[in-house]
Amino acid sequence: MHAISSSHLRSRLSRISFAATAIMLLATSGHALDRLDFAVSGTDPGLTERVEGASLLRAAVAEDRVSPADLLATARAEYRALTGALYGAGYYGALIQVLVDGREAASLSPLDAPARIGVITVRIDPGPQFRFGTASVTPAAEGTEFPDEFRAGAIADSNLIGAAARAGIEGWRAAGHAKADLAGQSITADHARKTVDARLQLDPGPKLRFGPLQVSGNTRVRTDRIVEIAGLPTGEVFTPQASEKSAARLRRTGAFRSVAFSEGDAIGGETLAMGVAVVEEKRRRLGFGADLSSEEGLTLSGFWMHRNLLGGAERLRTDFEIAQIGGISGSTGAESFDSGIDVTLSFRFQRPATFTPDTDLYVTGELARIDDPGYLSRSLTFGTGVTHIVSDTITAEAGLKFRTSRVTDAIGTGDFTIFSIPLRVARDTRDKALDARDGTFADLTVEPFVGISGTDSGARLTFDGRAYQPFGERLVLAARAQVGAIWGPELNRTPPDMLFFAGGGGSVRGQPYQSLGVTTGSATTGGRSYLALAGEVRAQVTKSIGVVGFIDTAYIGTESFYDGSGNWMTGAGLGLRYSTPIGPIRFDLATPVDGGPADASSVQIYIGIGQAF
Repeated sequence: MHAISSSHLRSRLSRISFAATAIMLLATSGHALDRLDFAVSGTDPGLTERVEGASLLRAAVAEDRVSPADLLATARAEYRALTGALYGAGYYGALIQVLVDGREAASLSPLDAPARIGVITVRIDPGPQFRFGTASVTPAAEGTEFPDEFRAGAIADSNLIGAAARAGIEGWRAAGHAKADLAGQSITADHARKTVDARLQLDPGPKLRFGPLQVSGNTRVRTDRIVEIAGLPTGEVFTPQASEKSAARLRRTGAFRSVAFSEGDAIGGETLAMGVAVVEEKRRRLGFGADLSSEEGLTLSGFWMHRNLLGGAERLRTDFEIAQIGGISGSTGAESFDSGIDVTLSFRFQRPATFTPDTDLYVTGELARIDDPGYLSRSLTFGTGVTHIVSDTITAEAGLKFRTSRVTDAIGTGDFTIFSIPLRVARDTRDKALDARDGTFADLTVEPFVGISGTDSGARLTFDGRAYQPFGERLVLAARAQVGAIWGPELNRTPPDMLFFAGGGGSVRGQPYQSLGVTTGSATTGGRSYLALAGEVRAQVTKSIGVVGFIDTAYIGTESFYDGSGNWMTGAGLGLRYSTPIGPIRFDLATPVDGGPADASSVQIYIGIGQAF
């Protein structure tokens, strides 16, 4: 007998263990399922697709979960999954067989899986399709809308029964009965008549009113301000919409990462205890952006934001932008100005729930030096006002603004001071702001102003409208219309940096930046009227890459409103889009089509983040 050292023994056992593992891997590599067959009898053309879509075995094969143990466990669970799918199609007398190599899966022990599974066959005889004999929910609150197909004579889709119960409960909740619930149900299948009788009984419970809001989870935002921002109508009759609206108000501030409302117990049969748990966002945020154009040069932008400046979810955002870095000089006819670097510094302070829960107070300021082809402007602006959330899609603003500027253009240098009342309304139904596929956007601003020095009194109007129409999953048509108008002061009495120019990435791609204005005598300036139209065809080639074809055109006139006496310019081109989590990266090549300077470059390049509009 030979003595074996402990180290030698461990080495030998290690080699034996490795060999055994290798043998097991080789053995299991041949355990893949050979075939999964589905056979559904009957004349319902969509039934096979429906049950295969609900099949757990189909999902297991697609995910490569095909070990014998996995397949057997899945096959035993297949009956329930297919029964649910058949009930959803109105088949309540189906015969289901799941055969594992010829043996019924239900008869096989889940603890004694075979060494190999070759063929699994699923056979379904759906039997007759059942229809509702009775479909009722009682009592029902006035105005409750039940599913259209939950009625006698319709196909007895089991999903409709649950949907009808939920609709009945929500109907009572909308009427103030927060604790409405399903009290009982009777669901009977009559195989002789091929009908299902579904009778649902509801318990509305008492009508309740909102109690005081209890806040939890906050550490830096004051509780009293959270209650004020939420604006829950304490003492009024409960409605789910009111609590959802309160949650939306809190989320809108940006101060909270999550907001969760909860309904407590009814107190004294009349009052409903309400709670809200919040998780606060980080107080500070920093961001940067960049755009590049072959003519306008590089634009760098950034912002710093504080989400809870004074402990009441007040937001302070400061922005900076440096534009036209390396831009090409532009020409405005008789006079030429070097298009130098633009610098803008601005801030906006916003206090939520001022005056009403849906009305915010804002204070803004801006210091800017704009050196564009048509003029050189240095300006200081200060304003204040309110923003009111009219609905989920409509926002309105009204404010007061003071602006003073010194502007040099083709006519000369002037100092201008105005006091204005900007009025704005916007409606946004887009699915995504940076990459919209569906919906519309409309933004109208009317700004009456009083000329304190350098100009006469008048008003300035701007409008931006956009529409998006998808065709299938890969194609979107997008259109944009912009309108501008100034009335009151004559052209030579209007601050030049309030006039309108066209050309470049914001209006007509392919044409030089702000190259279209109006000529009066030997001087070219901006116009008092502006109209721009743009259209894009956006096609998604792959999940990440899209192509765009576009055409832009714009008009500038001396008159206050469009009358056709001014000048037009047009550009067109092609672009690429690369999808990212923050929005598509945009790369456009554009060329002049009509109008514009005779010496304009044949091709312009635009790079940025987000769609052009």
